[in-house]
Amino acid sequence: MALRTLAVLLGLLLAAAPVLAVPGQQASAQPSESVQQAQGTQQTQPPPPTKPGEQQTKPGEQEKKIEEPPRYEEQVVVTASKVEQQLINAPATVSVINTQTLASRPAADYAGLFRAVPGVNVSQTSARDINITSRGATSTLSTSQLALIDGRSVYLDFFGFVGWDFLPVNFAEVKQIEIIRGPASAVWGANAMSGVVNIITKSPREMEGTSFTMGFGGFDRKVDGQAEALKQGGLFYVNATHAQAINDRWSFKLTGGVYSQDPFARPVGNIANDFNTPYPAFTNVGTTQPKFDGRVDYDFADGQQRVTVSGGYAGTKGIIHSGIGPFRIEKGSNVSYVRAAYNKGPLRVQFFTNMLDGEAPALLAIGTDGNPITFTFDTKTYDFEVSNITAVGTRHVLSYGGNVRYNKFDLSIARGGDSRSEQGLYLQDEMFLGEKFRWLVGARLDHFDVLENVVVSPRTTFMIKPKSDHTFRVSYNKAYRAPSLVNNYLGANILNQLDLGMLSPALAGRIYTFPISTYGNTNLRENALNAFEVGYSGVIKNRASVSFAWYYNRQNDEIYFTQVGSYSAGNVPPGWPLPPAFLNLLIAANAFGPGLGLPSQFSYLNTGDIRRSGCSSDCGLIETYGVELGLDAALTRHVNFFANYSWQGDPKAKIPESELNLPPNNRFNTGINVDAGRFFGDLSVTYQDNAYWQDVLDSRYAGWTDAFTLVNGSFGVRWADGRLTTAVKGTNLANQEVQQHVFGDVIKRSVVGELKIRF
Repeated sequence: MALRTLAVLLGLLLAAAPVLAVPGQQASAQPSESVQQAQGTQQTQPPPPTKPGEQQTKPGEQEKKIEEPPRYEEQVVVTASKVEQQLINAPATVSVINTQTLASRPAADYAGLFRAVPGVNVSQTSARDINITSRGATSTLSTSQLALIDGRSVYLDFFGFVGWDFLPVNFAEVKQIEIIRGPASAVWGANAMSGVVNIITKSPREMEGTSFTMGFGGFDRKVDGQAEALKQGGLFYVNATHAQAINDRWSFKLTGGVYSQDPFARPVGNIANDFNTPYPAFTNVGTTQPKFDGRVDYDFADGQQRVTVSGGYAGTKGIIHSGIGPFRIEKGSNVSYVRAAYNKGPLRVQFFTNMLDGEAPALLAIGTDGNPITFTFDTKTYDFEVSNITAVGTRHVLSYGGNVRYNKFDLSIARGGDSRSEQGLYLQDEMFLGEKFRWLVGARLDHFDVLENVVVSPRTTFMIKPKSDHTFRVSYNKAYRAPSLVNNYLGANILNQLDLGMLSPALAGRIYTFPISTYGNTNLRENALNAFEVGYSGVIKNRASVSFAWYYNRQNDEIYFTQVGSYSAGNVPPGWPLPPAFLNLLIAANAFGPGLGLPSQFSYLNTGDIRRSGCSSDCGLIETYGVELGLDAALTRHVNFFANYSWQGDPKAKIPESELNLPPNNRFNTGINVDAGRFFGDLSVTYQDNAYWQDVLDSRYAGWTDAFTLVNGSFGVRWADGRLTTAVKGTNLANQEVQQHVFGDVIKRSVVGELKIRF
């Protein structure tokens, strides 16, 4: 019934498009960008391609022109509402990483890029494993942040996370990255709960020509307390791109490359917690990531229509951390995709398929047969989406659309489920109440075959604009995350170990091995988030952009992998070498958490279903809140400055803190970027407070990471009229031992030399 209702609503919305359109009308003497786009008058296609032999502007040529005063360039974003609009008019808090920042930032991966964004928490646990969450504690296998490439979702539904190493793009072909800090399910649907990252790539016409990039360098791997220091680690990457406009209709681009890095150092000694658990010994490995990508565009003669067909392949290998410990993703694991899109003014139709294939043996989780658990995965995702924008009269802009998504799964550790389907529709109305007031109201309906009810994600934002370049926002959003296939259907039996010395000093060094059962939960509800925000964005004298946001989130039914069973005197594990009464002593002493003893079973539960000491009917509620401040300024035509600060309060919950990761309370970033003709560079400082982690194995492996400060910098020179560029990029220049997760690797200073050639 729910599916049929959604299908009928989608048909009505699409059929209404020609009825609602009011061609030729203007919202005001100076219509907003939303109205212009809805009427098809806003420029949505790139300018005509440069004809063969036509002169192009060379780097450094602008210096010959008359000196102009510095100016902050206002940016256009599309991710906040699927509507092109100036950043200052977006109904959500959005950060933008532009081309200049991408070219000069010292980071060679997405972790370094996003760490400088206010409100975004990043943890890197291995050479390949990166996790990102907005306005909340991140974790291994972060599940609440949606990631897109040109609107194509790259969220991996089988495990419910983003494989950032699978993104088949390099920084040279990225036009800009838009980050929504806060929920966005009202337009993007499931899993856009804490935020959205949309990577927008350049079209073939925007990067016409051939380019080659190569970088190589090393990083320190000496860790205090190590008996024998590892040798210097090495990294290497190479990318090549060719883009060409064949004529005024056809254009294409091809890109390929590889990134390879040795493993970081592992921490040594004991975890700083009550158990003083030694860090488990396993063979750490680096990563190798080959990537290939292609795209063909056909532009119609009217300048308003375009067809795009693209496809790509991205491989990976390396360590991925999970609730049952690290897995080693084997060489040959890969994701490939095909995407086709049609645009006509604001109308957008898209189809894509993501295909994932890989194998990952566990490094610590041993099956009851005595062999490491091996996780094989083969998944296929098919998604069809339609969206449009329509002006109604002079005061309303409707944006609406929907999508149908189908997943096919073959997972060795989740044999109980092999497919999933979902459908969604959204509609929102941006109302222009006058020159100084705007009100946006919208909602999305989603149906999942694994959820009992249709999920409703409402949204409303009231904007006050005392001047055109200043906006105050008050907003409410509801967003959600759907359970992943592994959440629903996990099934694996593993062996765990206990040092009996924790029971008696006389038994020190004696290790007991016992079985644990892990399984999924088909009765899980969606993890829901109600978010309230007060924000401000403004441009000061065309020189600086300032922003402020205060948010308060109420999260219900978070999905946790948690201990649900304990061995006791009446349920003795096989081969237990001590009197059964010792098991009851463990429970009485809260040895593995309040009310828990020697673990026998782990599963996924909504927090509302976790019944621990003092937990009442509102146990599922988790409250978080915070403040974000930002400044971006053009000091001169060649020098830009930024600074931002984020404060995140500890979550308030009705469950023990041992069940929650705690984010760093304070984060601060500042930096300066210079681009003056031949020379360019970047210098930045990042500070992050300490944080608490409990999401790997059991409570013996939980603990705090220390606060850290990163000093990063880069310097580059352009040669031969900009056709040759050399640069040196360094991260963690003070060489501090940084551990971004209590179970993660130790990351120290890295220095890379880079060469770019443009033919």
